[in-house]
Amino acid sequence: MALCIHNNKESANKQMDTSKYVRYTPEQVEALERVYTECPKPSSLRRQQLIRECPILSNIEPKQIKVWFQNRSYLNSSFINDRCREKQRKEASRLQTVNRKLSAMNKLLMEENDRLQKQVSHLVYENGYMRTQLHSASATTTDNSCESVVMSGQHQQQQNPTQHSQRDANNPAGLLAIAEETLAEFLSKATGTAVDWVQMIGMKPGPDSIGIVAVSRNCSGVAARACGLVSLDPTKVAEILKDRLSWFRDCRCLDILSVTPAGNGGTIELMYMQTYAPTTLAAARDFWTLRYSTSLEDGSLVVCERSLTSSTGGPTGPPASCFVRAEMLPSGFLIRPCDGGGSIIHIVDHVDLDAWSVPEVLRPLYESSKILAQKMTMAALRHIRQIAQETSGEIQYGGGRQPAVLRTFSQRLCRGFNDAINGFADDGWSLMNSDGAEDVTIVINSSPNKFLGSQYNVSMFPTFGGVLCAKASMLLQNVPPALLVRFLREHRSEWADYGVDAYSAACLKASPYAVPCARPGGFPSSQVILPLAHTVEHEEFLEVVRLEGHAFSPEDVALARDMYLLQLCSGVDENAVGSCAQLVFAPIDESFADDAPLLPSGFRVIPLDSKTVTDGPAATRTLDLASALEVGSGATRAVGESELNNYTSRSVLTIAFQFTFENHLRDNVASMARQYVRSVVGSVQRVAMAIAPSRLSSHVGPKPLPGSPEALTLARWICRSYRIHTGGDLLQVESPAGDALLKQLWHHSDAIMCCSLKTNASPVFTFANQAGLDMLETTLVALQDIMLDKILDEAGRKILCSEFAKIMQQGFAYLPAGICVSSMGRPVSYEQAVAWKVVNDDDSNHCLAFMFISWSFV
Repeated sequence: MALCIHNNKESANKQMDTSKYVRYTPEQVEALERVYTECPKPSSLRRQQLIRECPILSNIEPKQIKVWFQNRSYLNSSFINDRCREKQRKEASRLQTVNRKLSAMNKLLMEENDRLQKQVSHLVYENGYMRTQLHSASATTTDNSCESVVMSGQHQQQQNPTQHSQRDANNPAGLLAIAEETLAEFLSKATGTAVDWVQMIGMKPGPDSIGIVAVSRNCSGVAARACGLVSLDPTKVAEILKDRLSWFRDCRCLDILSVTPAGNGGTIELMYMQTYAPTTLAAARDFWTLRYSTSLEDGSLVVCERSLTSSTGGPTGPPASCFVRAEMLPSGFLIRPCDGGGSIIHIVDHVDLDAWSVPEVLRPLYESSKILAQKMTMAALRHIRQIAQETSGEIQYGGGRQPAVLRTFSQRLCRGFNDAINGFADDGWSLMNSDGAEDVTIVINSSPNKFLGSQYNVSMFPTFGGVLCAKASMLLQNVPPALLVRFLREHRSEWADYGVDAYSAACLKASPYAVPCARPGGFPSSQVILPLAHTVEHEEFLEVVRLEGHAFSPEDVALARDMYLLQLCSGVDENAVGSCAQLVFAPIDESFADDAPLLPSGFRVIPLDSKTVTDGPAATRTLDLASALEVGSGATRAVGESELNNYTSRSVLTIAFQFTFENHLRDNVASMARQYVRSVVGSVQRVAMAIAPSRLSSHVGPKPLPGSPEALTLARWICRSYRIHTGGDLLQVESPAGDALLKQLWHHSDAIMCCSLKTNASPVFTFANQAGLDMLETTLVALQDIMLDKILDEAGRKILCSEFAKIMQQGFAYLPAGICVSSMGRPVSYEQAVAWKVVNDDDSNHCLAFMFISWSFV
């Protein structure tokens, strides 16, 4: 009896345990999860129904299923609460960071305001003094003034010998005297009124901006100044800025010849620096400088620098071959610790580049403080901000590449392109005989080890003779550099569609390098741009370009393969003042190793003059070849003739292309390269003439393409056909006289475009207004290479096919919202589209028009 009771108790305990603890199989959990997504809180009837419908749950009690759903809801709510708390913590941290930035920026702006007030007071004093001098007509006063000036000069001459003896760079005491004097002069420029600074237009200060940027006015040489915030400690900032080779793209080499300890843990360094020439039309510069690094009483770090001259015991020898000696006036970096972390940086660059040594037309390159600010001052700030954001993890790059590796690729592309432009003899470059014309310069370098890299063995390429560079420079009139480079980047076929002889193809296969963008005519390939990295402010892009279906020769068409280029594009921001724009690319293979050899080629466009209107319409124009190439003079006036005339500037374009060659065919490659560059120059000139505002505003328009109507005629056909078919007016024009109709069509907010009506071929676009060109990211010249079915997605093509008969019968059709693709591969959404048939004056079908309403990039 006792045994039975004991067994019954054990059985009851087992049942209680079974009812309390249930172990679900993965299949059972999956079934319950499916129900939970549809109904998180099922009723009793729903739970019973669930057991009946799912045999795998038949051994689970309804009460346990209820407990599972309760636990699941609890876990979900806990997860949501944890996620909310985490989000709140991140938001609080972000707001604290923003608050610290705003506090630091407020402090910086208050200091800048105090400096400006001091400058105003100084100018008021000088103005009053000058007025007193002008109203003074006393000869005695004049004589006394002259005498005082003479005595002052004599006094200075008496002081100078002692000063020079103290500032002799040949002894430590003299070095320290020069360093302390450099420090005082630099600080007076960085935080005082030693230079009349003028803020650069368009550089608005703020916690997320690059900072406050100013340029000099009425001072010797050219100078630029910038103040900004970064989230790095001062020691790290000083370390980065002293490594000038890592951020100053024009720096060829920087050698530290000696290091002398100074007080406060500082150092005095004697340095020699060489900088590249920006174009083939001028010589490079070199500097002998003293750099002084020290700390101030308030904990700030200072790195200041100035040139050493013969008067200070510095080097007196002539500059190196192919170089012009330039002078660096007191310049440097003031790095102050910021409350809560980070640093406030003051940068001053002040140089005299000996502008008289270059042709007069190029002197603006050496006399422009804006160009100096873009190339040195702002480049330093941007580099520090880039590293700060990479360190904090704010920037995520694809492809599994480390940010430092990508920066190295950018530096190697720039350095290789600068080497090609300058062609220094100590790098192994030598000039090759010309063919009589001096438009293209050919230089060769027969040092294979310099280009092949460590992963290639020279013995693997016994016929490899070296590298040949063909380069040329030309002046452009009224061509926005950013607009030209953007066109060259996005429409490679406009300048790279030319033939290359059979040897080029064979050499390309046998060599570790590829001929840059060389492909025989008649075997077109489309380009796909794959973003790789970009800088914080998107002023520079690193990308991989895939040229699809690349064939080297007619017999290789069946084996056509893709070709890859590593490409760097910078300066395409049209609102950047005084900046140059460049497009540099180098062939790579599919593996794209971190140490892959690069042979850069490309274009560089540098503005020589300032814009007369800084924020004019040319600064916001898109890649429109100004309809001047296609639709006649009427359309050229539609883009704003009177406004575009305000853009008057010159720029210098430098082109450099590098090729590999075999020893026995060097002359053949040289001849091919010369013709190659000449054809590129011709194509670029054609594009430059088309996008120049002066060309757009000319009253004599070019002839339209064969079979194309005049712009006014086409606009009239489009609007009249829309009114006939839909019964409404496309445009609201008070008077159809003149080109008012065309102007309204061109500036219409919705994208309007026309495509051909060909029964035996895919429809191609023939015309688009400004919004249409923006949506397709193309120009009127390249528009004819875009087919209608290439921009529509599968759903859009199906809808158009189903509505096409209706369009041809009734004249129009409304298409629902959808997605299309621009010529650059970017998705574009639109709320609605209208398609209608455009008829000419004889009521014959001319083309098909589309209007995409409320479009935007996704």
